Amino acid sequence: MKKLLFTTFLYLVMIPLSAEEIIGQWNGVLDVLGDQFTLVFHIETDENGYTASFDSPDQGIRGVPFSDSTLNNPELRLVAENIGAVYAGVLTNNTVVGTWSQSGQSFPLTLFREKVENVQPNRPQEPHKPYPYYEEEIRFDNIQDGITLAGTLTLPNQHGPFPAVILITGSGPQNRDEEVFGHKPFLVLADHLAKNGIAVLRFDDRGTAGSTGIYDTATSADFATDVESGVQFLLDRKEIDSSEIGLIGHSEGGLIAPIVANRTKAVSFIVLLAGPGVPGKEISLMQAMTLEDYDPAQQESYHRFFKTAIDIASSNMALSEIKSDLTEHYKTSEHLLRAMLPSGYNLDAFIDVAVETSTRPWSRFFYNHDPAKELRTITIPVLSLIGTHDVQIPAEVNNPAIQTALEQAGNPNFTIKDLENLNHMFQESETGMIKQPFFCKFL
Repeated sequence: MKKLLFTTFLYLVMIPLSAEEIIGQWNGVLDVLGDQFTLVFHIETDENGYTASFDSPDQGIRGVPFSDSTLNNPELRLVAENIGAVYAGVLTNNTVVGTWSQSGQSFPLTLFREKVENVQPNRPQEPHKPYPYYEEEIRFDNIQDGITLAGTLTLPNQHGPFPAVILITGSGPQNRDEEVFGHKPFLVLADHLAKNGIAVLRFDDRGTAGSTGIYDTATSADFATDVESGVQFLLDRKEIDSSEIGLIGHSEGGLIAPIVANRTKAVSFIVLLAGPGVPGKEISLMQAMTLEDYDPAQQESYHRFFKTAIDIASSNMALSEIKSDLTEHYKTSEHLLRAMLPSGYNLDAFIDVAVETSTRPWSRFFYNHDPAKELRTITIPVLSLIGTHDVQIPAEVNNPAIQTALEQAGNPNFTIKDLENLNHMFQESETGMIKQPFFCKFL
């Protein structure tokens, strides 16, 4: 009843708005389970009506388009079909009171004309300048792909030589700090290692922040060439001990590290942080089944649905056939899809995006790549760490597979550990389950 009275009051106090009053920039802060993200909406007009996009500055994301922008005075509705999100709000003079809906979840989001500041939680683990070690902004070239990677080289001091590691980010375009949800895990890791006598190279993914190249068309194998170029960069630095260069890969980075180690003898050890040990098809299916809470009957149906979709997308059929079969599969599963989407969402648009996403080069490589094949030829020292609350790379599935592969390689020096109660980002957690907007890339 209170909600009804409040909504009625909003409508009574509305002042009619002209098109000009909605055009321009709107600012808000989205609170997702205690983590806050500044969002900036840009609304314009063209001959067909309204167009809009949004930025998430805290995540380094800009220009995400809204596929449908509608003002039915005083109601504003913005649909981002590429990420499965809907923003619905009611306008007053200088405020939009509304809700952001995505992946079956809804979060209040009020937009203002003036700039807003989010309240970032205290993160005592992050280092602050001046650092007690040497830090250098660097660039190195991937000659094979004709791109330049920008990054940071951290040295205990300017002399050396020091053992060194390259930090390899997880999936999705990441900056050198692997920044996500306001956390900067690679900044924290580099700080700790430098204070303990180890040099660290970390760099922005291709096509991200200061690095050139195109991210969207690349696969994990392409990213491996970026890391190889980083290894060569370290070999050319007099401050680095060329006999002690290692790789530390998180998530997808843990898939990339063994690929690089098998391509060059310059890598002397690898550390896998939540690295996969089973084929990507299995990982994707496990991840898909953590998106929603299902009753027993639904869980079985969704499992069949996702498995069939992944099997089609990873098949060796012609790409046109794969897209056709996937589209048909999604359309025949309309009842399952609608339960996952915000109310009133365009199902056909969602299917188009889902088909394109699951058939892009990165996805098809990931589905069909088996990390164990690379690990079965790794004989340098390996450390594999996975949290017991990691629902994206489950420890009970992946660490045993990694151990078996290394045993088959005859590797004499490896350590496998499950870390109690830690999630995919190695944070203490109760369940490890993640509820977040899709634009906040996590893997």
